Amino acid sequence: MQFSRVTGAVVLLALIFGALVSIKVSRAQSAVEEQIVVTGEEVPSAYGAPPGFSRSRFSPTTTAYVLPPGAVYAGIIYEGDAFRHGPPDHLFTEEVEVGLPHRFGVAFELSQERFNGDFQNKSFSVEARYALADWNKIPLNPTLFAEYKFGTGRILHGERPPEEEMANEEMARRQHLNLEPFDEEAEMEAEANPKMPDAYEFRLLLAEDFGERVEWAMNWFFEQEVGFDRGREWGFAQSALIPIWLEHERLKGGVEMAYRNL
Repeated sequence: MQFSRVTGAVVLLALIFGALVSIKVSRAQSAVEEQIVVTGEEVPSAYGAPPGFSRSRFSPTTTAYVLPPGAVYAGIIYEGDAFRHGPPDHLFTEEVEVGLPHRFGVAFELSQERFNGDFQNKSFSVEARYALADWNKIPLNPTLFAEYKFGTGRILHGERPPEEEMANEEMARRQHLNLEPFDEEAEMEAEANPKMPDAYEFRLLLAEDFGERVEWAMNWFFEQEVGFDRGREWGFAQSALIPIWLEHERLKGGVEMAYRNL
Protein backbone atom coordinates (compact mmCIF):
# COMPACT_ATOMS: atom_id res chain seq x y z
CA MET A 1 0.00 0.00 0.00
CA GLN A 2 2.82 2.37 0.86
CA PHE A 3 4.63 1.44 -2.36
CA SER A 4 1.50 2.28 -4.38
CA ARG A 5 1.22 5.70 -2.76
CA VAL A 6 4.87 6.47 -3.50
CA THR A 7 4.44 5.41 -7.12
CA GLY A 8 1.33 7.60 -7.50
CA ALA A 9 3.17 10.59 -6.04
CA VAL A 10 6.08 10.10 -8.43
CA VAL A 11 3.73 9.91 -11.41
CA LEU A 12 1.90 13.06 -10.26
CA LEU A 13 5.18 14.97 -9.85
CA ALA A 14 6.29 13.85 -13.33
CA LEU A 15 3.05 15.10 -14.86
CA ILE A 16 3.35 18.47 -13.10
CA PHE A 17 6.99 18.82 -14.18
CA GLY A 18 6.09 18.01 -17.79
CA ALA A 19 3.28 20.56 -17.78
CA LEU A 20 5.59 23.27 -16.41
CA VAL A 21 8.24 22.52 -19.04
CA SER A 22 5.60 22.63 -21.78
CA ILE A 23 4.27 26.00 -20.58
CA LYS A 24 7.78 27.46 -20.39
CA VAL A 25 8.64 26.28 -23.93
CA SER A 26 5.35 27.65 -25.26
CA ARG A 27 5.98 31.04 -23.64
CA ALA A 28 9.52 31.12 -25.00
CA GLN A 29 8.25 30.41 -28.50
CA SER A 30 5.58 33.11 -28.17
CA ALA A 31 8.15 35.61 -27.00
CA VAL A 32 10.39 34.82 -29.95
CA GLU A 33 7.52 35.11 -32.45
CA GLU A 34 6.41 38.47 -31.05
CA GLN A 35 9.88 39.92 -31.57
CA ILE A 36 9.81 39.28 -35.35
CA VAL A 37 8.69 42.57 -36.97
CA VAL A 38 9.07 43.19 -40.70
CA THR A 39 8.68 46.73 -42.01
CA GLY A 40 9.00 47.94 -45.57
CA GLU A 41 7.84 50.40 -48.20
CA GLU A 42 5.32 49.38 -50.84
CA VAL A 43 7.00 51.35 -53.63
CA PRO A 44 10.75 52.12 -53.77
CA SER A 45 11.62 55.80 -53.63
CA ALA A 46 12.54 57.61 -56.85
CA TYR A 47 15.73 59.53 -56.06
CA GLY A 48 14.48 60.44 -52.57
CA ALA A 49 10.90 61.28 -53.57
CA PRO A 50 7.99 60.19 -51.33
CA PRO A 51 6.11 57.05 -52.46
CA GLY A 52 3.21 59.17 -53.69
CA PHE A 53 5.47 60.76 -56.30
CA SER A 54 7.18 57.49 -57.25
CA ARG A 55 4.15 56.02 -59.03
CA SER A 56 4.24 58.18 -62.19
CA ARG A 57 0.56 59.09 -62.68
CA PHE A 58 -0.13 61.59 -59.89
CA SER A 59 -3.80 62.13 -60.80
CA PRO A 60 -6.01 61.80 -63.91
CA THR A 61 -5.01 65.29 -65.12
CA THR A 62 -1.41 65.62 -63.89
CA THR A 63 1.84 63.66 -63.79
CA ALA A 64 4.82 64.22 -61.51
CA TYR A 65 8.54 63.44 -61.37
CA VAL A 66 9.88 60.04 -62.59
CA LEU A 67 9.80 56.35 -61.64
CA PRO A 68 12.66 54.63 -59.78
CA PRO A 69 15.20 52.91 -62.09
CA GLY A 70 13.87 49.54 -63.23
CA ALA A 71 10.34 50.16 -61.93
CA VAL A 72 7.39 49.50 -64.25
CA TYR A 73 4.05 51.27 -63.95
CA ALA A 74 0.89 50.09 -65.71
CA GLY A 75 -2.46 51.75 -65.40
CA ILE A 76 -5.91 52.15 -66.92
CA ILE A 77 -7.59 55.54 -66.65
CA TYR A 78 -11.21 56.39 -67.40
CA GLU A 79 -12.47 59.93 -67.94
CA GLY A 80 -16.11 60.69 -68.63
CA ASP A 81 -17.63 63.98 -69.76
CA ALA A 82 -21.39 63.82 -69.27
CA PHE A 83 -22.27 67.40 -68.34
CA ARG A 84 -21.78 69.03 -71.74
CA HIS A 85 -23.81 69.63 -74.89
CA GLY A 86 -24.59 66.49 -76.85
CA PRO A 87 -23.96 62.84 -75.93
CA PRO A 88 -21.47 61.94 -73.17
CA ASP A 89 -17.84 61.36 -74.11
CA HIS A 90 -15.94 58.38 -72.64
CA LEU A 91 -12.13 58.24 -72.76
CA PHE A 92 -10.02 55.22 -71.80
CA THR A 93 -6.22 55.39 -71.50
CA GLU A 94 -3.93 52.38 -71.08
CA GLU A 95 -0.41 53.37 -70.04
CA VAL A 96 2.87 51.53 -69.43
CA GLU A 97 5.91 53.42 -68.11
CA VAL A 98 9.45 52.25 -67.32
CA GLY A 99 11.92 54.03 -65.04
CA LEU A 100 15.44 54.38 -66.41
CA PRO A 101 18.73 55.30 -64.71
CA HIS A 102 19.88 58.91 -64.31
CA ARG A 103 16.35 60.26 -63.72
CA PHE A 104 15.03 59.31 -67.17
CA GLY A 105 11.77 57.55 -68.00
CA VAL A 106 9.83 56.38 -71.06
CA ALA A 107 6.15 55.56 -71.46
CA PHE A 108 3.63 54.33 -74.03
CA GLU A 109 -0.07 55.22 -74.09
CA LEU A 110 -3.09 53.98 -76.03
CA SER A 111 -6.11 56.27 -75.97
CA GLN A 112 -9.58 54.93 -76.80
CA GLU A 113 -12.82 56.86 -77.14
CA ARG A 114 -16.52 56.07 -77.14
CA PHE A 115 -18.86 58.81 -78.34
CA ASN A 116 -22.44 58.69 -79.63
CA GLY A 117 -22.32 54.93 -80.26
CA ASP A 118 -18.89 54.92 -81.94
CA PHE A 119 -15.84 53.28 -80.34
CA GLN A 120 -12.33 53.72 -81.69
CA ASN A 121 -8.61 53.72 -80.95
CA LYS A 122 -8.08 57.46 -80.84
CA SER A 123 -4.28 57.77 -80.63
CA PHE A 124 -1.03 56.07 -79.67
CA SER A 125 1.71 58.08 -78.00
CA VAL A 126 5.35 57.75 -76.96
CA GLU A 127 6.58 59.78 -73.98
CA ALA A 128 9.92 60.64 -72.42
CA ARG A 129 10.72 62.60 -69.29
CA TYR A 130 13.77 63.78 -67.41
CA ALA A 131 13.99 65.08 -63.83
CA LEU A 132 16.53 67.89 -63.50
CA ALA A 133 17.76 66.79 -60.05
CA ASP A 134 17.15 64.43 -57.14
CA TRP A 135 14.08 65.13 -55.03
CA ASN A 136 14.13 68.44 -53.11
CA LYS A 137 17.48 69.49 -54.60
CA ILE A 138 15.65 72.12 -56.70
CA PRO A 139 12.46 73.89 -55.50
CA LEU A 140 9.28 72.35 -56.95
CA ASN A 141 11.33 69.47 -58.42
CA PRO A 142 11.02 70.42 -62.12
CA THR A 143 10.80 67.63 -64.70
CA LEU A 144 10.87 67.97 -68.49
CA PHE A 145 8.30 66.00 -70.52
CA ALA A 146 8.03 65.38 -74.28
CA GLU A 147 5.39 63.36 -76.13
CA TYR A 148 4.51 62.50 -79.73
CA LYS A 149 0.97 61.35 -80.53
CA PHE A 150 0.11 59.27 -83.59
CA GLY A 151 -3.49 59.84 -84.63
CA THR A 152 -5.11 56.45 -85.25
CA GLY A 153 -8.80 57.38 -85.22
CA ARG A 154 -11.10 60.14 -86.38
CA ILE A 155 -12.35 63.34 -84.78
CA LEU A 156 -15.77 62.30 -83.49
CA HIS A 157 -16.66 65.73 -82.15
CA GLY A 158 -15.20 69.20 -81.79
CA GLU A 159 -14.91 71.59 -78.88
CA ARG A 160 -17.87 73.63 -80.15
CA PRO A 161 -21.56 72.53 -80.09
CA PRO A 162 -22.29 69.42 -82.21
CA GLU A 163 -22.59 70.02 -85.94
CA GLU A 164 -26.00 68.39 -86.03
CA GLU A 165 -27.44 70.98 -83.67
CA MET A 166 -25.85 73.76 -85.69
CA ALA A 167 -27.30 72.25 -88.89
CA ASN A 168 -30.78 72.11 -87.36
CA GLU A 169 -30.51 75.73 -86.31
CA GLU A 170 -29.39 76.70 -89.81
CA MET A 171 -32.28 74.74 -91.37
CA ALA A 172 -34.79 76.46 -89.09
CA ARG A 173 -33.31 79.85 -89.97
CA ARG A 174 -33.50 79.15 -93.72
CA GLN A 175 -37.10 77.91 -93.50
CA HIS A 176 -38.09 80.93 -91.46
CA LEU A 177 -36.52 83.29 -94.02
CA ASN A 178 -37.93 81.29 -97.00
CA LEU A 179 -34.42 80.66 -98.36
CA GLU A 180 -33.34 77.72 -100.52
CA PRO A 181 -34.25 74.27 -99.13
CA PHE A 182 -31.86 72.58 -96.79
CA ASP A 183 -29.75 69.88 -98.52
CA GLU A 184 -29.41 67.26 -95.78
CA GLU A 185 -27.27 64.87 -97.86
CA ALA A 186 -24.74 67.57 -98.71
CA GLU A 187 -24.63 68.62 -95.08
CA MET A 188 -23.92 65.05 -94.00
CA GLU A 189 -21.05 64.80 -96.46
CA ALA A 190 -19.60 68.05 -95.12
CA GLU A 191 -19.82 66.66 -91.61
CA ALA A 192 -17.66 63.60 -92.41
CA ASN A 193 -15.30 63.05 -89.49
CA PRO A 194 -11.71 63.90 -90.49
CA LYS A 195 -8.75 61.77 -89.42
CA MET A 196 -7.16 62.48 -86.06
CA PRO A 197 -3.91 64.38 -86.79
CA ASP A 198 -0.52 63.63 -85.27
CA ALA A 199 0.70 66.05 -82.60
CA TYR A 200 3.66 66.76 -80.37
CA GLU A 201 3.52 68.09 -76.82
CA PHE A 202 5.92 69.55 -74.28
CA ARG A 203 5.28 69.89 -70.55
CA LEU A 204 6.94 71.29 -67.47
CA LEU A 205 6.09 69.10 -64.47
CA LEU A 206 6.26 70.64 -60.99
CA ALA A 207 5.63 68.78 -57.73
CA GLU A 208 6.03 69.24 -53.99
CA ASP A 209 4.86 67.73 -50.72
CA PHE A 210 3.99 69.82 -47.67
CA GLY A 211 4.49 68.31 -44.24
CA GLU A 212 4.16 64.79 -45.65
CA ARG A 213 0.39 65.33 -45.62
CA VAL A 214 -0.45 67.40 -48.70
CA GLU A 215 0.86 66.41 -52.15
CA TRP A 216 0.72 68.96 -54.98
CA ALA A 217 1.55 68.82 -58.68
CA MET A 218 1.22 71.25 -61.61
CA ASN A 219 1.71 70.66 -65.35
CA TRP A 220 2.23 73.44 -67.90
CA PHE A 221 1.76 72.13 -71.45
CA PHE A 222 1.95 73.17 -75.10
CA GLU A 223 0.59 70.96 -77.90
CA GLN A 224 0.89 71.47 -81.64
CA GLU A 225 -0.89 69.40 -84.29
CA VAL A 226 1.02 68.18 -87.34
CA GLY A 227 -1.08 68.60 -90.49
CA PHE A 228 -4.88 69.03 -90.74
CA ASP A 229 -5.66 72.59 -89.55
CA ARG A 230 -2.49 72.64 -87.38
CA GLY A 231 -4.42 73.36 -84.23
CA ARG A 232 -2.53 74.59 -81.19
CA GLU A 233 -3.33 74.20 -77.51
CA TRP A 234 -1.69 75.38 -74.30
CA GLY A 235 -2.64 75.61 -70.66
CA PHE A 236 -2.03 74.14 -67.24
CA ALA A 237 -3.48 71.64 -64.77
CA GLN A 238 -2.85 71.20 -61.07
CA SER A 239 -3.91 68.79 -58.33
CA ALA A 240 -3.69 68.66 -54.55
CA LEU A 241 -4.13 65.34 -52.72
CA ILE A 242 -4.34 64.27 -49.08
CA PRO A 243 -3.81 60.61 -48.04
CA ILE A 244 -6.91 59.40 -46.20
CA TRP A 245 -5.75 55.84 -45.53
CA LEU A 246 -2.13 56.45 -44.57
CA GLU A 247 -1.02 52.80 -44.77
CA HIS A 248 0.70 52.60 -48.19
CA GLU A 249 -1.46 55.60 -49.23
CA ARG A 250 -4.10 53.29 -50.66
CA LEU A 251 -6.88 55.91 -50.51
CA LYS A 252 -6.53 59.60 -51.31
CA GLY A 253 -8.84 62.56 -51.77
CA GLY A 254 -8.20 65.88 -53.44
CA VAL A 255 -9.14 68.60 -55.89
CA GLU A 256 -8.11 69.33 -59.48
CA MET A 257 -8.34 72.21 -61.91
CA ALA A 258 -7.36 72.67 -65.56
CA TYR A 259 -7.22 75.52 -68.07
CA ARG A 260 -6.96 75.03 -71.83
CA ASN A 261 -6.54 77.67 -74.51
CA LEU A 262 -7.54 76.29 -77.93
